[in-house]
Amino acid sequence: MDRRRFAAAMAAGAVVPVVAGAGQAQAEGTGGQEGLRRQMVKALTGALGGDRAAAEAEVPRILDVCFDWAPPTVEPAKVDFLLAYAFGNRAPAGGGDPAKVRYEPGPVNRELADTVARIHRRRKVPVYAQWEIAHFLTDVHGLTDVTSIEPVVAPDGTITYLSTYGVAAQVAAARKGLPGGIGTAGVVGFRDHVKRCVLTTRLAGIASAGAPAGTAMPGTYDPRSGQAWTRSRELYLVHDMAAQWQLLEQRLVAAAGA
Repeated sequence: MDRRRFAAAMAAGAVVPVVAGAGQAQAEGTGGQEGLRRQMVKALTGALGGDRAAAEAEVPRILDVCFDWAPPTVEPAKVDFLLAYAFGNRAPAGGGDPAKVRYEPGPVNRELADTVARIHRRRKVPVYAQWEIAHFLTDVHGLTDVTSIEPVVAPDGTITYLSTYGVAAQVAAARKGLPGGIGTAGVVGFRDHVKRCVLTTRLAGIASAGAPAGTAMPGTYDPRSGQAWTRSRELYLVHDMAAQWQLLEQRLVAAAGA
């Protein structure tokens, strides 16, 4: 099993003891986050052959990845630029080779663009957005201070869409030479994606990043999305948890000096 599939299995499997522990904690009258944490530590200690130290280390990570979907935030007045991440797309209406024909933005990215535009009306700062969102910002909302983050097109016409990290890295590279430095990013993303967007933005070198406080992010899934994992919440949560486990692994390995 490759690392991505292992991470996905780990994330999905972790939910079972977590939910069981929550029910047990409530039944025993020890509800709340601390009661749940104690029940999880107890259950995982048993599953790990009595290794309580390992259970104490892993349970907060499971709670963070599987139960905490709120993104780190930043006060809107402190935002120096907006960074908007796309979510899903639509297959080209005219068909063609999917590797060489650009997908269409789709309705979710229209909602993300609307969210960016609302923030921009209150805080007129530069915007960096994946092309699916940038398209609506310029053509529909008439914004002029938008930098579109485009996919990579090979000489043979093959299109490679950027990952969340790839987008963040491009923006970090574009801003690091500015007189005031990179600055603080106000991150806009789909409701279930935005936490990881913030974490990935920070990992890519934009240390000061957060979702603008008080901003409601779009959360309606598109069942016709060209990306299967973005068509339903049930599937996407597993996908995102797997990605969060990988981010955590990278941080832990780096801290271990490997």
